[in-house]
Amino acid sequence: MDTNQPTDHRRGFLKDCLLHHCGMGLGATALASLLSQNHSNANPAASDAGELSGGLHFPARAKRVIFLFMAGAPSQIDLFDHKPELHHQFGKPLPPSVSNGQRVTAMTKGKEQLVAPSMFSFAPQGQSGLVMSELLPHLSKVADELCIVKSLNTDAINHDPAKTLFCTGSQIPGKASLGSWLSYGLGRMNENLPDFVVMNSAFWTGGTGNVQALYSRLWGSGFLPSKHQGVSFQPSGDPVLFLSNPPGVIPPSRQHMLDLVSELNRQHLDEVGDPEIKTTIAQQEMAFRMQTSVPELTDLSDEPEHVLAQYGPEVHKSGSFARNCLLARRMVERGVRFVQLFHRGWDHHVGLPKKLRGQAYDVDQASAGLIADLKQRGLLDDTLIVFGGEFGRTTFCQGKLTPTDYGRDHHPRCFSAWMAGGGIKGGMAYGQTDEFSYNIVEDPVHIRDLNATILHQLGIDHRRLTFPFRGLDQRLTGVEEAHVVKDILM
Repeated sequence: MDTNQPTDHRRGFLKDCLLHHCGMGLGATALASLLSQNHSNANPAASDAGELSGGLHFPARAKRVIFLFMAGAPSQIDLFDHKPELHHQFGKPLPPSVSNGQRVTAMTKGKEQLVAPSMFSFAPQGQSGLVMSELLPHLSKVADELCIVKSLNTDAINHDPAKTLFCTGSQIPGKASLGSWLSYGLGRMNENLPDFVVMNSAFWTGGTGNVQALYSRLWGSGFLPSKHQGVSFQPSGDPVLFLSNPPGVIPPSRQHMLDLVSELNRQHLDEVGDPEIKTTIAQQEMAFRMQTSVPELTDLSDEPEHVLAQYGPEVHKSGSFARNCLLARRMVERGVRFVQLFHRGWDHHVGLPKKLRGQAYDVDQASAGLIADLKQRGLLDDTLIVFGGEFGRTTFCQGKLTPTDYGRDHHPRCFSAWMAGGGIKGGMAYGQTDEFSYNIVEDPVHIRDLNATILHQLGIDHRRLTFPFRGLDQRLTGVEEAHVVKDILM
């Protein structure tokens, strides 16, 4: 019997434990997207198969994206898609010729579908005359920067698959998110910060009922290397979990430990060739640098009072949508490529008018302030802002129906979103729905088309950014047909 064999096994076991767990205090798990050392926006280098080794597919109009995701689905008919003739239909059944046998949720099935016009007034805004709801007084002031897409549609009728489809291109969990695809294709712009950051609002004014969970797969890397997943920033405590040194550990000690672990990891990489070991090395090194860069990023003491005022009074509350918008501006200013803000509370099956007022209060001034702030700094031209939820809301009512109180069910067949900056035409509406805001009658835009357009603005052909997995060249827009919406581009 070889007496050295058990000792070797124990040594290997202990070494593996050290390599895989020693960096956890640095936030290794939370920082899995921090690795793409050799990239630049002008000439992305390729260290993984499928990256844009030959450079961008065509000239990019945008360098970065801020995605404002309204989880729960805002009502397009009360915010963006004005249908004044519906007041003549108040309380009447939705004509079968309009619904046309559409699939409905279990909450509506078998119930009478009575038309509920919006109780809110609309008016033309800006030089473009873009028609917007009274609930958006601040966004109305920057209407000439907005492109409202009124003809979005999706395949999913329930929240979780619809959010998963919007964020990853598929209703099936496990696919790579939009931010991960951009990290994979374009790489990092800042050596001291992640290229993909996610922030969730800690509270929302529209109430806490019907608020669905947000799963990390919405910003996950799926089949892509783990270094490309989003990094979630927290509203309190350490912005990134486990980023701070434990009590009694000083930076020189942490650096010494990191150097030792990195050397052991490099030896292990040479032995087994596992690319995830290289990922771990870079995660730990990035985490050490972030101990300085993240506190500076999240410290708003250097922001002038007039800038804070642009985002509204909620900017002073940690975890608010307004504060996250300001942090998003600070991130893209420092080279973060993709920032995704989630704001929940938009699922209004009953009591919509009151709840929607609260939600609009949360996002209206902050979104407008973000646009104005980026424009003043010369960043709006190459920063693409996207605002939208997973689907729309029905014309017919749920719950009590009065002229000032009603609710709306899920509606995937048509809904609205807006875009600004990043080479998008401002002051325009694209697409058209019928008089009931129920069916698209002109220029339909599927979620896949919207994602293809976002990639296009960053210089990427959605058909050519692929990753081999399970016998298929995977891509964000899937195997279905998708089109860039060229009519909204400058």
